[in-house]
Amino acid sequence: MSYVDGFVAAVPTKNKESYLKHAQIASTVFKEYGALKVVDCWGDDVPDGKYTSFPLAVKKQSDETVLFGWIVWPDKTTRDVAMQKAMEDPRMQEEENPMPFDGKRLIYGGFEMMFEA
Repeated sequence: MSYVDGFVAAVPTKNKESYLKHAQIASTVFKEYGALKVVDCWGDDVPDGKYTSFPLAVKKQSDETVLFGWIVWPDKTTRDVAMQKAMEDPRMQEEENPMPFDGKRLIYGGFEMMFEA
């Protein structure tokens, strides 16, 4: 069964193009190591919530946009091996491909695919 890494971040709106370049490099690396699909979505209709919401979860500032994305892997084993290789890949190092957002507020996690239609 497929395995999915999901993530949500707050990206400075002025860094949209920088993020796109960062994501394109990262997606190339992930796909080289076995990812089936890499998706990044730029927030368009992401309301603030009273108790919880994407903006609250990532402590979004007024000059930031919420980003939502996921990576689909064939299985968890492939993902585990690929993530280790990707984090060691020179293209993923801060000097080579700096994150254009505050990584301390990045929310991420791995999920077993339960249902797909």
